[in-house]
Amino acid sequence: MNKKIVVFGGGTGISYLLKGLKNFPVDITAVIAVSDNGRSTGRLREEFHTPAVGDIRKVITSLSGIDEPIKKMMEYRFNTSSDLDGHALGNLILTAMLDMNGSLKDSIAYLSKLLDVRHTVLPISEDSKLTLMGRDFDGNIIEGEHQITSANRQFEKIYYKEEPEVVPEVITAIKEADLIIFSMGSLYTSVLPNIICKEVQDAIVESSAPTMYLCNVVTQPGETDKFTVGDHVELLNRYLEKNKLDVVIASNTKIDKKIAKKYYTEEQKDPVPIDHKRLKELGVELIEDDLIIIEDNILRHNSLKLSSLIFSYLMR
Repeated sequence: MNKKIVVFGGGTGISYLLKGLKNFPVDITAVIAVSDNGRSTGRLREEFHTPAVGDIRKVITSLSGIDEPIKKMMEYRFNTSSDLDGHALGNLILTAMLDMNGSLKDSIAYLSKLLDVRHTVLPISEDSKLTLMGRDFDGNIIEGEHQITSANRQFEKIYYKEEPEVVPEVITAIKEADLIIFSMGSLYTSVLPNIICKEVQDAIVESSAPTMYLCNVVTQPGETDKFTVGDHVELLNRYLEKNKLDVVIASNTKIDKKIAKKYYTEEQKDPVPIDHKRLKELGVELIEDDLIIIEDNILRHNSLKLSSLIFSYLMR
């Protein structure tokens, strides 16, 4: 029987992870945040009163075993002067299925079957009005995931406007998990939207599975400026409360100076340094390796290498 892994996340980070992890003999449940209100997803949420589907689309495509042209079709964005402009085809398909049957969870299952996805993808909630909130250190309140990202500031607290009703299968997956992973990606808008759910926190506390964080390779402008690996761990621990992280995987790749300069000047992002002493003080195990590759002049995690580290840890 395969070991069971629950992965929390959203956005591009979890999609890159799952591309590699799906090749290992494990059963994956990917739990995706659904509070995004930007771009195509935001427009569809406003028009059809649905949870966010964009990150779910990316994850389904990443886990799909179908031919590449079909995957590219799912990710295709219309470029037109009509109302279709900017919409990803996969978002429209998911929204159509949701409009037909009324359940995002079921819609994901139908689309997963169609696209040969052999793992489980779940939304954290079916709540259509789910709204992410942020309070910065000056006491200002920012409403909406897209607005939090574009605010370019650090937040004292991330929370929901109203406590979401977590999909029951998410809680079951946590209880049955052999490993719980928090994926790389935006801390405030991809990872924390899952952790801040009270039902999820309680289930993690009750679980005997170790918790693992896959640390970002660069900082997020405003949100995690000057953050070390230890800073990322400490922030997550604050929200995890009673169940601190057991292990963190971080890259020790020496970033090319030209690439580093490009990231800093164009995106205000810096490489995240590993602070060994602090991680030891935090009581978290560190697994480090040369994990970063460059694709189209963009820093990416080597998905297969990262996944092999996860699998090795799981099989100890």
